[in-house]
Formats: sequence, structure tokens, C-alpha cells
Amino acid sequence: MKQLIPTDRLTGLAGSLSGLNEKERGERLLRYGPNRIVEHGRSGIWSVLQDSLRDPMLWFLIGTAAVFFLVGEWTEAVVMVVALIPFLGMDAFLHHRTQASTAGLKSQLLTSARVLVGTTPVTVPSEDIVPGDLVEVRAGEPFPADGLIVAADNVQVDESVLSGEAYPVRKSGVRSGPDGAVAGDADSDGWGFAGTRVLTGMARVRIAYTGRETAYGEIVRTAVEGTLKRTPLQQAVAELVRVLLAVALVICLVLALTRLWQGHGMLDAILSAVTLAVAALPEEFPVVLTFFLGLGVFRLARRRALVRRAVAVENISRVTAICSDKTGTMTAGQLVLAHQFPAEGYSAILLQIAAAASRGESGDPMDAAILEAVAEHPPIEPVASFPFTEDRKHETNLFRQGGTLQAAVKGAPETVLALSAEDAATRQQWLDRVAELAATGHKVIACAHRVLPPGHAVDTEPDTGFSFSGLLAFEDPVREGVAEALRSCLAAGIRVIMVTGDHPLTATAVAREIGLGGATPRVLTGDELSACLASGDSDDLERVDVVARAVPTVKLQLVKALQAGGEVVAVTGDGVNDVPALKAADIGIAMGERGTRSAREVASIVLMDDNFRTIVRAMEEGWQLFRNLKLSFQYLLMIHIPLVITATLIPLLGFPVLYLPIHIVWLELIIHPTALLVFQNLPEHARLPLATRTGKAILFSRQDVIQVLVVGLLTTALIYWSFLRSLGEMQDVAHARSMALATLIVAGAVMTAGLSRLRGRVAVMVTVAGLLSAPLLIQPDAVAVALHLSPLHLADWLRAVGSGVLVAIPLVAGALLRRSSRTGKRARA
Repeated sequence: MKQLIPTDRLTGLAGSLSGLNEKERGERLLRYGPNRIVEHGRSGIWSVLQDSLRDPMLWFLIGTAAVFFLVGEWTEAVVMVVALIPFLGMDAFLHHRTQASTAGLKSQLLTSARVLVGTTPVTVPSEDIVPGDLVEVRAGEPFPADGLIVAADNVQVDESVLSGEAYPVRKSGVRSGPDGAVAGDADSDGWGFAGTRVLTGMARVRIAYTGRETAYGEIVRTAVEGTLKRTPLQQAVAELVRVLLAVALVICLVLALTRLWQGHGMLDAILSAVTLAVAALPEEFPVVLTFFLGLGVFRLARRRALVRRAVAVENISRVTAICSDKTGTMTAGQLVLAHQFPAEGYSAILLQIAAAASRGESGDPMDAAILEAVAEHPPIEPVASFPFTEDRKHETNLFRQGGTLQAAVKGAPETVLALSAEDAATRQQWLDRVAELAATGHKVIACAHRVLPPGHAVDTEPDTGFSFSGLLAFEDPVREGVAEALRSCLAAGIRVIMVTGDHPLTATAVAREIGLGGATPRVLTGDELSACLASGDSDDLERVDVVARAVPTVKLQLVKALQAGGEVVAVTGDGVNDVPALKAADIGIAMGERGTRSAREVASIVLMDDNFRTIVRAMEEGWQLFRNLKLSFQYLLMIHIPLVITATLIPLLGFPVLYLPIHIVWLELIIHPTALLVFQNLPEHARLPLATRTGKAILFSRQDVIQVLVVGLLTTALIYWSFLRSLGEMQDVAHARSMALATLIVAGAVMTAGLSRLRGRVAVMVTVAGLLSAPLLIQPDAVAVALHLSPLHLADWLRAVGSGVLVAIPLVAGALLRRSSRTGKRARA
């Protein structure tokens, strides 16, 4: 990857080993501004309150609580006030997220740096660094800004924060002409990026870009300037409660005016309106939503997925496409020694030779893997080391063993073979094997060994006469369970695209191993994908399985292109490079074990084990939880339709008020625990449903709406018939009320059983308790009189049970139709 060099800023400086003087630094600070990559956003209680006051759900809760206070329903008012707490907390958290993300982004940067003023190193605040400064960066420190590496001493850099690759990148100094001039661009191996960390060696960097002009700064700008949108579930529930609230208030007003017009007096009118208000105001919906989202956070945490935004529980159930990292998500994220190919005579000592050529303090993961493989052998202390450089492409250690001075070398196979005494044919055979291993995604090094003659100087590196010892092949192994999880996604019609900074051959090998794209996965490089998206050609996007050599902008482009095509996109990431894509995605999933703080702060979900399998399990849990939330909402609508209609219709027709306030309290004591507890249980094994690409979230399908209306209206008709039949010529209002309440309670229990299938002990207990409340409060004479009821006969109870059986018919029919529809969709898929 080429980096543009601003020649106007670095004229005559690129190849120099002297820094700017104080005057030049001051002038450039005025011209280019401070090296401030992360700006501080607004904060404070007032800004949090401003954000919260824009939430219509908050105003609904406040308004509903006020109505309950005015009508004297203190318990319901307290419930609504308590329900304010999680919503205010969520608004405050969403506001705080940007602040926390900014702090996380800033944590990747140095607070001070060593700058050469002339030839004297001076420690200055990192914000005072200017283009043209010459900065020393040592092992363990991040680069403070972007610039040319003009001197490098065995420098390896961890660029995973920007590239996502697990392997260190070796850096070399940029060569310049006699006048210090360089070409208009430079390879990335001669470039230092702000935020990336030096692992080994020391580099001198001529700063070219500072602040928001750096690659890191561009990522920060994209992350901080985005907006946080309400999820479709929040919007759907807010719209539902707004409609129900408006309808309830209109009905209450109409009922009060009608009762006055019928001559029942002011007290009756007020009582009728207040009772209906308590029954009709849809306060359960936001309470149930809050409860289920909190429950989802807990259940996903048990699946090792830490939810940082409760509303992500809804979005993860709707995911239709996953853009997943390879390194650390599909694979383990660490190099392991996978294969040994010893030359003849070296089967027993190939690893010892490789270990003799390694250094434990190098920070090189290959060295670590080799030394771990020979951990049972005592380490060989070198007497001299000649480290790896980009020019040499090998490293050599001299050591004494058995009274002789020996040399061990490891490095690029073509280089090590050139040092050995093998003939041309044998070298070619080894190189052919190297090519085969590289094509399957392995990183390959060669080893060689020789005994040095007596008197060989330890400060002289031998460059001939080595005996080729063999090859070592390393790989980043696929994580356990990834292939099975991928098959679950594909069976559900969910697209999976692997995005990696690795070479296409490595990415292809991993994709083939996990079954992504079959035997011939479709692989595009980041540049190829960008070109396709720029040209408007969507065919490649529809077929791509892997994006290799991907840079941060490509990942963001991919997410936006998929969303434009109607996909609900989940993105995994671990570094600062992933922050824009994580924030743009419908679900941002950060890695908990190796992810940066920046990635975790902007993500909706953090995986505690960094495993792709956990994503799929979280999707299964999220889908099941969202399905149960919908069932709870369906129950609330089914039970409230007959409750509200009969509470309105019977008084409007001139009959006595059907439900008194105490009856509404009784019914709510059944409805609330049913909605909150019965539908929370999940099956032990959830299966991902077939993904649907509707372009928007649908709380209820047309079939769901029809079922709710049929069940609600059928129950309404049964209650109305039961009331009128029991009222009879004697106008026995108490008996009619008892019959209406018994019918509604039995029908509600049937709704609960039909929707929940009574999964779990809590579902059975709550349903049975609701049923038992009817005879316990209706049959005893003293209790019945206190509640303005009268005991029922056996025939009455049989009619109530028969009504419940009728209500079960549309519930069973709906379940059968849904099962048939799902089977048909999977067959067509």
C-alpha cells in the first residue's frame, strides 16, 4: 500500500537525521495546528438531559404516570415512575458512549514524545509535534503521528489496530536522494502510522501528517461524527403505545360524555372513564420491553456475549449478513507451528536448530511458537546474533555446543537455500514445496546449520557452507465450532463475508477449511471491491465470500453497500481500524479478549471469547428472546381488546358498568406477571429462522395481526354473550359481572397456554394461579359480596370453559399455519 508524501512539508528533510529548530517548530505549529487527533465532545448533566428530553418514550411514561396520579391509582403511578429509571439510564448511556469512545481512542496515543531539536532529543507533549519533526520511537511505544521512517534498527510494529493482521510488520528506512528528496509516495513498510505500536527496535520518524490528517485521525473523525439512531423495535413500540394512548383517551372521553347524556350522573361518568383509563392505558408495553431487553442482556452474557446496548438484543435477531474478521474470530489469532519438513538427517534436531536461531525477547510470534514447541529442552544461549532485516531476510545465531562453535540460521526459504550447499535441483524441490504450503495459507521459514572451523571470529557472520535442515510451516488455526456455526448461518439464509487484511491465498485457504463459499470461495481484494462499488456493479458484491487485503475504508464501504441492498448487517472488529464499520453496522460486535478499548466502546456487543461461534449463539438467543417478546405483546393485545371493548361497549349500550376499579386491579394482577414472566423462558436449543430481508423491522406480521384481531374479537363476543345471558330478565348485575370475569380469565389462560405452550415451571404456575383466582374470588359468598359479584353455578363454569376452548381454535390454527409456512420457506431456500 502506497502512502502519499507531502513533499512541500518535507523538502530537504526526508533523508536528514537532524530535527527542526525551535523557531521552525513554532512556525509550523501555527501553520498546521496542534497534533490533536481526538477532540473532546460536549459533556455534563445538562447535555445528557437535553438528549433524554428528545425521547418520546420518556414523555409517554411521564404523561401516563401523571394520569395515574390524577385518578388516584398510586400503585400504577409508582410502576410508571420506576419504569422511567431504565429509560433515563439508557439515554444517559447512549450519550456517554461517545465520550467513552473518545477516551478509548485517545488511550492508543502517546501523551509525550522524544523530538530531535537539531540533534538534541527533547521530550515534548505529543500535541506539540508538527510536520517536519524528527521523532524517536522505541519498543513499547506507539507512533505519535504519521510519517516516514528514515532510520530503523530491527524494527517490528504491531499494526493490528489499523490493519487487523495478527503478525508484526517489519519496517525499513526510506531511501532518499542526495538532496534529501523522496518520491511522491512510499511503501507502507517505510511508513509509521499514529497509534500503531513498535514491538522491537527503535525507529526515527520524519513526521508528515499530524492530528486529524493522520490515518488514525480519519478513523476517529468517522467514529465521533456519526449519529446514534433509535432501533426499529423502539420506533415500533413507541408508535404502538402512541396509537393506543390516543385511542384510549378518546374512548374514555366518549364514554364519560355518553354516561352523562344517558342520565347516570357525574359520579357514574367519572367512575366509568377512570376505570376504562386504568384498563386501556398501555403502560405494560414499555415495562415489558424494558424487562425483556434486560433479560436479553443476562441471557446473552451466559452465551459469552456482553451486551453494551440493551436494544442490540432486538437487532441481533434480524441480522441477515455478517462481515466477520478472520484473525482471532474465525481463527485463533495466534501462530502455531503446524508442520515440520526436515531434510535428510535432520528429523530429530530440526526444531533445536530453529530454536538456536531464535530469540525469546524478540517479540516475534514465530520465535515464540518455536521456543514453545521445544520448551522441554534447555535454551541455547547465543554468543553472537545477526538479526533479521528486510534486506537480509534471515537471522543467524552463533552458539557453542560440545566444545565447538556452531551457527544456526532461519528465514525466507529462498535466502536460506542460497546460503546452503544444496544443488539447483534440490533447491527447486524445496521451493516447490514452499509454494504449495503458501497456497494453503501457511507462513513458511527455512532453517540451516553448520559447524564453524576453529578460530572463527564470533563477530563475523558465516554466509556459506550451511547444511539445509528443513522447513517449518506455521498457521493461524481455525477456531473450534466455527464451521458448524457457519453452516447454521447458511442454512438460515444469512450471508457471511470474511474480511481480512491477509493475503488472498491465506484467506482462501481459511474460507475453504470452514466451508465458506464451498470448494471455490469467491475472493476479492479490497481494491477490487472498491472499484466494483464505485462503478455501481453489484454482481460481485452479491457473490463475494472473502475480502482480502482490506483496509478500514473498504470495510466501511462494504457495510454501507450491504445496508443499501436491504441487509441488516453485523460487523466484528477488534481494532481502531474497525471503529467506523462497527458504528455504521446495525450490530457492532467487538472482541473482548484482544479488542481495543475503542472498538469495545462503540460496539453494541462484546464477545468475551472472540469466537465466531458465539456470534451465532447470540443470534439464536436474540431471535428467541425477540420472538418471546412479540408473543408477550400479542398476549397483551389479545387480552386488552376484549377488556377495553367490553368495558366501553356495555356502558355505552346503557347497561351498568361492567368492571369496577377493583376488578381492573384484579385483572392487572393476572396480566402483568403473565406478560413479564410467562414468555421469558427460552428453549434449550434455538434454531435460527430463515432470514427475511424486508428492509425494515416488522413487530407483527400480517398473520400475527389477523390472529390477534380474531382472538380478541372472539373473546369480546363471548364475554358480551355471557354477560347478557347471565343478566337475564332479573337484571342480576353481580351474576353477570361474575360470568363476564370468569369468561375473560379462562380465555386469558387459554391465550397464555396457546402462545407460550406452557414452557417452564413459571409459565405453568402463573397460568394456574390466574385460573384459580376466579373460583377463589367468585365462589365464597363474603368475598363475592365485597367485590360486587355473586357465585356461579356449575353450568356457568362449564360455559366459561367452553368459551376458552373456542378461543383456542384460532390459536391452534395460527400455530399450524406458521409451522407450514416455515417449512415451505426452508424447502424453497
